Amino acid sequence: QVHLVESGGGLVQPGKSLRLSCRSSRNVDNFPSMAWYRRVPGKERELVATITIGGDTNYGDSMRGRVSVSRDNAENTMYLQMNSLKPEDTAVYYCNADFQYRLFWGQGTQVTVSS
Repeated sequence: QVHLVESGGGLVQPGKSLRLSCRSSRNVDNFPSMAWYRRVPGKERELVATITIGGDTNYGDSMRGRVSVSRDNAENTMYLQMNSLKPEDTAVYYCNADFQYRLFWGQGTQVTVSS
């Protein structure tokens, strides 16, 4: 089994930065890929970023250029650095990981961008 726990969400002012963490119960080297998704109120779930075990990254259109995803094997953690945040970035952010041909999800962390 894999347990993923997101943290780092909260209230942030527009234009500011925030770093989300996704800590895994297993070494992240076990996961061929990991990803960040978000659910904006009133919208479908959308991709934010993906990262492979080899470090290849991909970004969804909505936050491209404003986010950076990384993995720290020693800390069993995937990170999402978010910059230039906008009110429309307000959402629940979820991490996932694929392990033994199954997809595991965290519970999500709320990010609210407001002045």
